[in-house]
Amino acid sequence: MNLLQRLNELQARQGWLSQEALRELSREECIPLHRLQEVASFYPHYRLQPPPRAVVHVCRDAACHLDGAAAYAQAVREALADDPDVEVREVSCLGRCEHAPAAAVDGVPLEGWSAERVAAAARGDEALPPDEPTEAPRRWPTDPHGAPGDHYAVLVGLLGDVEAARRGVPEILQAAGLRGMGGAGFPTGLKWRLVRDQDGERKVVVVNADESEPGTFKDRVILEELPHLVVEGLLVGCLVVGADEAVVYLRHEYGREGKALQREIDEVRERGLLDRLGVDLSIFVSPGGYILGEETALIEALEGKRGEPRNKPPFPGQVGVHGRPTLVNNVETYSFVPLILAEGADAWRAHGVRDATGWKFLSLCGHVEKPGVYCVPLGTTVRELVEEHGGGVRGGLALKAFSPGGASAPFLPASLVDTPLDFEPMAQAGSMLGSGAVLVVAEGTDMLELGLNVTRFFRNESCGKCVPCRIGTEKAVVLLRRALEGGARPGDLDDLGDLEETLRLTSICGLGQAALGPALSVLEHFREDVEARGDGERP
Repeated sequence: MNLLQRLNELQARQGWLSQEALRELSREECIPLHRLQEVASFYPHYRLQPPPRAVVHVCRDAACHLDGAAAYAQAVREALADDPDVEVREVSCLGRCEHAPAAAVDGVPLEGWSAERVAAAARGDEALPPDEPTEAPRRWPTDPHGAPGDHYAVLVGLLGDVEAARRGVPEILQAAGLRGMGGAGFPTGLKWRLVRDQDGERKVVVVNADESEPGTFKDRVILEELPHLVVEGLLVGCLVVGADEAVVYLRHEYGREGKALQREIDEVRERGLLDRLGVDLSIFVSPGGYILGEETALIEALEGKRGEPRNKPPFPGQVGVHGRPTLVNNVETYSFVPLILAEGADAWRAHGVRDATGWKFLSLCGHVEKPGVYCVPLGTTVRELVEEHGGGVRGGLALKAFSPGGASAPFLPASLVDTPLDFEPMAQAGSMLGSGAVLVVAEGTDMLELGLNVTRFFRNESCGKCVPCRIGTEKAVVLLRRALEGGARPGDLDDLGDLEETLRLTSICGLGQAALGPALSVLEHFREDVEARGDGERP
């Protein structure tokens, strides 16, 4: 069993990882104690000290920041009157951005709860809600199946002629224009073909469900309401590339989503589909950390190591989990595969608008009346998403800014609100579609403060492996905080630009390469928010 799985089980059983327990595990598995300690100390989910009676987590990142997370956390603390048996921690994104400010008690999300109710739950005065999947999933336009008995019809059809499927499926996905929906946007058909054509009898297929970027929660909804499409797309991938092992890498905060997924895995096992494919399918629960969304860091975790990104090449499709060719796509990408294969590439392309192709799940949060997940034609404009689906900017305020693709996407001004939510148009506008997370920012918001919040997130989530990211993000936080406090020095903002270029060109992975883009976009588009405090350019 993977080392991280053993640590997960140990913590679940004892509540924390004591030195005595680690020494016993070291003896059982013949693993040096220092090896256990270096892994356990890397992941934020592991506790190396005894836990309190209850733990309250309050998100501090962008969407929750906009909705008063700091004051909310303080109100929870005050309601608990500094109870020594309850720990209140401000943490990175919990993936519940539509319920900002998001909170959880002992890992159970409390959506829309007041600070007083959260405190009552932590004290044990109010029961926690059941953390179970919805019994009434919505009907989404990307589901080609009817009743549950019709699920997996696409996969069953492909099993009738495996060789034809292996040849044809990547070509159909390529013709459909499907791209990776986790942020990178790599052509899906091409990736599947590359892994299929790699030598080796044993290959691995992975679902990246470690959705952890602030503002991004679409995959969470897909996992809960459309788990059969994710599993079917995953198994089609196994069939095409010739994999005998499949893993869903799931962030640990997604408890109810994991249950929905496990039920679906049990279903396909009972139907004999795993045996027909010769595939071992399992869920791997992540011990936490945004960096695990980077595919090579994720692979390191699957090998029981610290989740630090690898240098590339070689790429995972060549050398992945335990040296085997590995196909990695995100939740949304796999979920689209059954519909594309059911209706054909041309029909899929026709769902898009403004020269875009297909459907797109988008997370919408921030200063918007109806935050949530929406499935719209790719190419829908930001204005259409916010006004026609999201009910407009909250309180009738004017739009000041938006981020179209998660925390790593540079902010854009309201003047660009008619930009289509598509890969190329967003790049031309100076941002990116990224993870498909649209953050709405109303007039009156301090963009410098928001830029600092996003940069602090990347500073906190840097794995520290490469010097540019480890040192550069900390330096950027210092510069931005100094500007926010009105003490910017001459040349500070020039230094920020130099830092961004250095990180973009020399960081090992996408975290460092994108970390300072949002802050620079604040300086470019919202200079007045900086100059209000003194921009450091004048003596």
